[in-house]
Amino acid sequence: MKHKFVFLALTLVFTLSIGMTASAQDDAWVCPEGFEGQTLNFFNWATYIAEDTIPNFEAACGVTVVSSFFGSNEELLQILRIGNPGYDLIVPSDYGVSVLGAEGLLQPLDKAAIPNIENLNPDLVGLDFDPENTYSVPYQWGTVGLGYDVNAVNETMGGEADVNTWEILFTYPERRVAWLDDPRIMLGIGLDYLGYDVNTTNLDELEEAKNLLIEAGKLNVLAIAADNGQELLATDQVDLAVEYMGDIYQIADACAADAAACGTEYAYSLPSEGSNVWIDNMAIPVDAPNKPLAEVFINYILDAQVGADISNYTSYASPNQASIDAGLIDEIYLSSPIIYPTAESMENLWSLVGFTDNVDVEQAYNDAWTDIKLEIGM
Repeated sequence: MKHKFVFLALTLVFTLSIGMTASAQDDAWVCPEGFEGQTLNFFNWATYIAEDTIPNFEAACGVTVVSSFFGSNEELLQILRIGNPGYDLIVPSDYGVSVLGAEGLLQPLDKAAIPNIENLNPDLVGLDFDPENTYSVPYQWGTVGLGYDVNAVNETMGGEADVNTWEILFTYPERRVAWLDDPRIMLGIGLDYLGYDVNTTNLDELEEAKNLLIEAGKLNVLAIAADNGQELLATDQVDLAVEYMGDIYQIADACAADAAACGTEYAYSLPSEGSNVWIDNMAIPVDAPNKPLAEVFINYILDAQVGADISNYTSYASPNQASIDAGLIDEIYLSSPIIYPTAESMENLWSLVGFTDNVDVEQAYNDAWTDIKLEIGM
């Protein structure tokens, strides 16, 4: 059985919220006193926050934020297992939270210091990777699917292409394809396509998925991208990219705004076999130099206006129900089935779990991914 979060109710909440009367934010977020001159070290995914979010926080609190970036949950896990080099706040995905928590690498949150936690959608808290939200609160959520150049794909297919299936990755040598450099997501796609549990601990099934990806990789993969597949699409280096929906939405929107200059059209699909739905979360690692300031920053991010600004900038789905209820999320995003998938699409989505009690299985996934990249020369 596929492991799923409870998203049907969530989808209905978002749908019902569209068109609600906007309420003005009379008061900007106010920083608590006593943090002037301090520094926050923030370890996040790249291009994953609004341009003014951090400068506004620095000005409000009189602090400095030093931002660093990682490219995958596996990279984040590897760094923190060696020892926290000085990060105060990190943004692991769902299964990353469960692994880090189980290994004692996260600190419990002081929820009294984060009153804006009440702004979160109830369907996005208390999930099985952190049932009591002991260590984490949601930051953004979304899906992984196929981003593609509509004209290029249709041209090589000799007509309108079916991009609603992962089969297009596995069977067409004419495709120029980019994969995400993410072992769990890519092997999950292979497992799902073969009809297996995406969180399988059966090493024979994992071997089948590995071989499927090796065969496909030799067929048409030109790049394994560290979260920049959208750039490869936009610069005509690939026709198809396995990517996060917000990244594809951004280039699709920019292209549509200047279609004459763009010369093509970009789109995004969630394959019918199923795909990954994820939640990224804010958490504080063990040995964080400044836990109190990290909690102040979390509370700031969960402010309705601040949260809306981030989602409106990044084109990812907001976990902040207060932002939605106040009409602060742009309706073009709320009404987009790319950003907020339909209930029908949600039925086919799967989430990844951490192998918290089986390090050997986690290593088997990482080894399989290494083998795949070596075999296809990436």
